[in-house]
Amino acid sequence: MKYLILVAILLPILGGILTPLLPFKKRVHMMIYLECLMLATSAIVLVLVAHGPMPIFEVIYFVRGLSISFKIDGLSMLFAGLVAILWPFAMLYSFEYMEHEGHERIFFMFYSMTYGVTLGIAFASDMLSMYFFYELLTLVTVPLVMHTLTREAILASRKYLYYSLGGAAFALMGLVFLLVYGDTLEFVMGGVLNPDKIGSRGDLLLIIYLFAFMGFGVKAAIWPLSSWLPQAGVAPTPVTALLHAVAVVKAGVFAIIRLTYYSFGTEFLRGTWVQAVAMGFAMFSIVYGCSRAVKETHIKRRLAYSTVSNLSYIIFGATIMTPWGMVGAMMHMVCHAFMKICSFLCAGAFMHQTGKSYIYDMNGMGRRMPVVFGCFTVSALGLMGVPPLAGFVSKWNLAQAAVESGNVQAYFGIGCLLISALLTAIYMMSIVIRAFFPGKDFDYSAIADVKDPTWKMCFPLLCFAAAVILLGLFSGPLLHFMQDVAAGLY
Repeated sequence: MKYLILVAILLPILGGILTPLLPFKKRVHMMIYLECLMLATSAIVLVLVAHGPMPIFEVIYFVRGLSISFKIDGLSMLFAGLVAILWPFAMLYSFEYMEHEGHERIFFMFYSMTYGVTLGIAFASDMLSMYFFYELLTLVTVPLVMHTLTREAILASRKYLYYSLGGAAFALMGLVFLLVYGDTLEFVMGGVLNPDKIGSRGDLLLIIYLFAFMGFGVKAAIWPLSSWLPQAGVAPTPVTALLHAVAVVKAGVFAIIRLTYYSFGTEFLRGTWVQAVAMGFAMFSIVYGCSRAVKETHIKRRLAYSTVSNLSYIIFGATIMTPWGMVGAMMHMVCHAFMKICSFLCAGAFMHQTGKSYIYDMNGMGRRMPVVFGCFTVSALGLMGVPPLAGFVSKWNLAQAAVESGNVQAYFGIGCLLISALLTAIYMMSIVIRAFFPGKDFDYSAIADVKDPTWKMCFPLLCFAAAVILLGLFSGPLLHFMQDVAAGLY
């Protein structure tokens, strides 16, 4: 069974590399090949997740206990399962979107490879293995950001690369200090630091934690390291959807959870000045992101700033540094993935069908594209936290974690969540109102030719919108699983 982990990681990587090399006679043959590749990988991952926790599987050994190795625990089950569910739908959506974009084979090569690299992050058993795939994720996603090769795309990819490599350098500091002052680099609930080795160097390690936190925070788009994310919106929508909902940004928050709960440990961090600073950055980012979203008129950049805000919900939960805080962080990681990929793909469908990309171009589109904007409305209500949708469940758990922590600063974090909910209602519902209620004098004949895209786009949207509803209504089993993960039972 352990070798299936390696198969799940290598299958989309090697299958993606073969995409430009295989002699497909028709485009439909390439589409079938790629979708089968994604479905096969997801099936393997879901089998592994259903099997449950698995011990360490060492693939490459270096020196002094350093190796590339994998294991399955509760957190990796959650992240890998989330990725496995979302990726085949995103691939199906991309077939129609990329039909006229050019350089399809190169695009799908890197798109498929990103799946395998993300699974490598999910299944990594220690900090070194995760760091290896974390860096590899940057390298395979840069070509996706610069796919169109416009000046804006090249500048955006350059900025993304600089930020990511800089952040990785700070994260590397955390890895080195864990190697020196920890018993192991493996992920162990409660942390691996050795008090005998730390001695009087506790303050130094707190500084190193903050450096590593901000380093991983680059991909998690925490302020002031978030400006690369809205700029990366120049990439094709299937890329930005995965950047903002699944692969890159979720890898960032996943790494922060690993760093906080499984490496440095909350017993070492909780109650210190570094907890206050880290939580402060998260709280500011929550308000900053949604404030910028209200002002933004470009649809993808507005959703990008929304992502900045919502990612910091997850980081806020992680910095509460209690089991319930971890539960809140994990719950929003899952719920946000479905809500945000739905909203981004809806925005991409609008842009694909109309060639337009600004909010003011959406007037009346709800009547012409009822499937797209109906799904967008569901995701908008979810992001606002309207019960009983997914966003309400995750925000409720975050607020509950803040109250139960007894941390005064966390109480102010609840205020940030409420401010964000109000601003989210403004920047999301203004789009919905424009789409469905453009005004009595609106000339529908001007958009008479606009219609919903084909099933390849609409089917994933409907599935994601349904997931937003179902996650809100039936979150109990998932919540219980997350509680067990936070308690160290998985």
